[in-house]
Amino acid sequence: MILDSRRRLEDLLDHEIELARSLAATLAAEQHALTGDSPAAVEQNAAEKIRVIQSIEKLEQERRALYPSPLSAGIAANVVERWRALMQLMAGCRTANEINGHIIHVRQHQIRQLIDIVRGGPSITYDQQGKTFAKALRALARA
Repeated sequence: MILDSRRRLEDLLDHEIELARSLAATLAAEQHALTGDSPAAVEQNAAEKIRVIQSIEKLEQERRALYPSPLSAGIAANVVERWRALMQLMAGCRTANEINGHIIHVRQHQIRQLIDIVRGGPSITYDQQGKTFAKALRALARA
């Protein structure tokens, strides 16, 4: 019985590791799409990211029902190794997701600046010392 639950735990962790690798690849594709010019690619990668995360969460619930903490005393070394590999992969995914969030934030800021310019709001420019200042412009378009 204990051997069966340990084997099931190993299988769950292996599957989670596989999904974490898939998530890492999806996040890399998302980053590429965010720096490109295809909104459809961004949307597709975001949907795939959500699907993979939901699958990981489902497996995590199964794992917690089987073993609340894979690092508790008496767990086989191969389970601990899998757990650490999973945690390392997920940390990398977290970092990649934060980078993608930063890219989105920068893009939103750029779009707001462009909209302000089109509406005739002040544009941000730089003086000779590299300091920013707002310079009023005429509207490029009127609705």
